[in-house]
Amino acid sequence: METDAQFRSLPYRPCEVAHRYGDKVHILADPLSLAMLAKLCAQATRQPELNRLVGELYRSLVHEVIAAEFPRRLLEQPTRMEAHTPQGVWRGDATWSSTAAVVVAVARAGLLPSQATFDFLNQVLNPEGVRQDHLALARTVDSKGGVTGAGLYASKIGGTIEGAMLLIPDPMGATGATVSKVIEQYTPKEHGHAQKIIAVHLIVTPEYLRHVCSTHPNVFVYALRLDRGLSSPAVLNTVPGERWSEERGLNDHHYIVPGAGGLGELMNNSYV
Repeated sequence: METDAQFRSLPYRPCEVAHRYGDKVHILADPLSLAMLAKLCAQATRQPELNRLVGELYRSLVHEVIAAEFPRRLLEQPTRMEAHTPQGVWRGDATWSSTAAVVVAVARAGLLPSQATFDFLNQVLNPEGVRQDHLALARTVDSKGGVTGAGLYASKIGGTIEGAMLLIPDPMGATGATVSKVIEQYTPKEHGHAQKIIAVHLIVTPEYLRHVCSTHPNVFVYALRLDRGLSSPAVLNTVPGERWSEERGLNDHHYIVPGAGGLGELMNNSYV
């Protein structure tokens, strides 16, 4: 039976902010998610509303990632009308449910986003092919409080990533040190090659994008918001990435501005 032409190939792409960071960077232009994210970042937002918003935002964000980046196959799905007519079968280009996926839970701010991502993937893919790994990472800082990198304190990696979609859900893309440390753990010799590596964030900075795009040019980045609030008024009036070297979203202690504050502390009610 012939497939309806409208469903043969779906050129799906999320609605995105225009920028000059390259084709691997995707900053979503989603007014509803931005309103929810603004509420998440507000001074008055605390538990349990804070974690509820994180979960909702990640489900929405990962939906876009899967629809845009995951492999597709021709799906043939009989409907209830098949009992009445041979034409009661829907055929079309759809996300391939047998895609293998690995989600990296980065302690501690990334634990809830990773769990939300893992649960969502198990709903839309075959659960047998979905895995969640765990890495305990923390910022390393110098004597002035500046971030010098990320330290790994423990890890539990469940096997190969060969041919899998590797997702790194970490709310704040500040310096890029965390994503680099995660990628370093998945050596091709020991763990194979991922089909795609996708970093999934609520907020990123120009500094983060500069680091990731230069150090890991094959990594895809998805984010709900780009924060460059410490840039000059002249730079803020340009298309993001047009004057990339002048854009600034991190303060001297490498916290994002406008940002969300210490989201890891807030999400866990733990201020150490």
